[in-house]
Amino acid sequence: MAEEEYGSFVDWNQMGDLAKSSGPTKVDCKDLKEFKQMARQGYWAKNHKLRAQVYQQLIKAIPCRTVTPDAEVYRDIMGNAATKKPSSHIPLPDFVDGSPVPRYSLKAEAVASAHQIINCVAGQFPDISHCPSLPAVTSLLLHFSIDEAQCFEHVSRMLACNEPGKRLLDQTFLAYESSCMTFGDLANKYCAAGHKLIVATAQDVMEVYSDWQRWVLGDLPFSHMVRIFDVYLVEGYKILYRVAIALLKFYRKHKAGAQGGQGNQQQQDSAKVRADIQAFVKGIASTVTPDKLLEKAFSIRLLSRKEITLLQLANEKSLQQKGITVKQKRRNVQLALNPDTFSSEIVSAKEMRDIWSWIPERFALCQPQLLFTTATHGCSLNRFYSHCEGHEPTLLLIRTTDGDVCGAFLSTDWEERKRGGNKLSFFGTGECFVFRLKPEMERYEWVVIRHPELASSIKTQDQEDTAPSEGQNAENNSLPQPEKPAGDLSPFLSARHFNLNCKNTSMFMAGNFDSIIVGGGEGNALYIDSELNHGRTGRCATFDNPPLCAESFQVALLEVWGFQDAMAA
Repeated sequence: MAEEEYGSFVDWNQMGDLAKSSGPTKVDCKDLKEFKQMARQGYWAKNHKLRAQVYQQLIKAIPCRTVTPDAEVYRDIMGNAATKKPSSHIPLPDFVDGSPVPRYSLKAEAVASAHQIINCVAGQFPDISHCPSLPAVTSLLLHFSIDEAQCFEHVSRMLACNEPGKRLLDQTFLAYESSCMTFGDLANKYCAAGHKLIVATAQDVMEVYSDWQRWVLGDLPFSHMVRIFDVYLVEGYKILYRVAIALLKFYRKHKAGAQGGQGNQQQQDSAKVRADIQAFVKGIASTVTPDKLLEKAFSIRLLSRKEITLLQLANEKSLQQKGITVKQKRRNVQLALNPDTFSSEIVSAKEMRDIWSWIPERFALCQPQLLFTTATHGCSLNRFYSHCEGHEPTLLLIRTTDGDVCGAFLSTDWEERKRGGNKLSFFGTGECFVFRLKPEMERYEWVVIRHPELASSIKTQDQEDTAPSEGQNAENNSLPQPEKPAGDLSPFLSARHFNLNCKNTSMFMAGNFDSIIVGGGEGNALYIDSELNHGRTGRCATFDNPPLCAESFQVALLEVWGFQDAMAA
């Protein structure tokens, strides 16, 4: 068994061949190029103690801030707690974004130690706002640490690295999100077939690529992860991109084999694609060895650190221009409905509470107020307008004669339609969304919320876009792509890449004397005629939604709800 000095946290019964120390017992190399080769070839991979010593040497050499907490700081903070049994019930900080501590063949109490270390790190690094890779890195470093204090020091030095142009761990949402966009750029260029597969099968490509770091730091088996970490400590962040692209290549090959080479790909919920990739990466040891994975990663030609850095900077700038620098977290506000006053013929109180959980937070404490219903006010578009004007926002609910229920949250007063004169003109804001409740519940937000980078390609305008009449959407809304300066957006982020037209993605709501429309661009999410009797639904570019019910439907009942300030009431 490997030396206990560096293995007190390890459950050696789970380590398999890695529990047997063999091979060289020391590294005598001062040439960086030679050292790189040794890391790639796994020179110290079979000797646990030697690997621990190499890690200590490499981490000690990281240039850090002047004041970087070390092992003594941890012992001072923890005091006698270091001698007590830690608890894994201690919640991890919010900045890990729900990432658990991987077991990596650690003892159960070692996972609890990782929780303790990460929480101590959170206290010493208050500037960290988003670092989902930290649990995996901490768990791995425990393998090669004498005690919790040494592991804390190693993690702290990685976080405090201040070498110009070098990065080890993303510590802000801006850095992490831009890295996901950068991975998309690189996948599109260096793994075109794999990228094409994701585009074909996932509804939201960026949602899938938001996991790219977790594939490497979290999902990979320990035997693979530790070999990558050998190289990562020597060569830096770029190895993560290389390995993630290699994983995407292997995943595409796996899917092609499973489907017998058939090209038909069904698009599905992004969460299913994410889960499928995660399952593949977790089980990769059955088909791909660590050496084979690294060989594939380093066979990617022409991928340079400079290219990664330039893409990362461009993507960070794009996000900063949109003000997207932190992850927005919504408080869970429950609508307190008064059963004596709430009465809808379309939705139940529970369904209304579910809808309320989707609306912008500043309206969440308002009470629903029925403004219009065809059951009382009749099927007249004029009466619809007269009862809804002066109210902002509003909630549109529709029940079809087939029993389907769908609707829309509309951010702007319907009186705004008059600004277009006799033209059917779009207005509203990106807070609008459409949804369906029956047969299944689903919301479709403005497409730019899912792809914030598209905001830069949307032409600023005074919402004077003329809406086409029903049946003419595809022709009239196919607007030419505006000219953009070279380098404004990376290839992965261009509107063209997502098959989205810049102007079409900002058509929220429109109305005139003979119809109301919600969502435009290549179709309408909802179209209702002047008698509030007949409707149509289809995919539109603004919300990138499927039809919300049968594409052509009869309205059984239509309601409009306003938002009444509970305090004022």
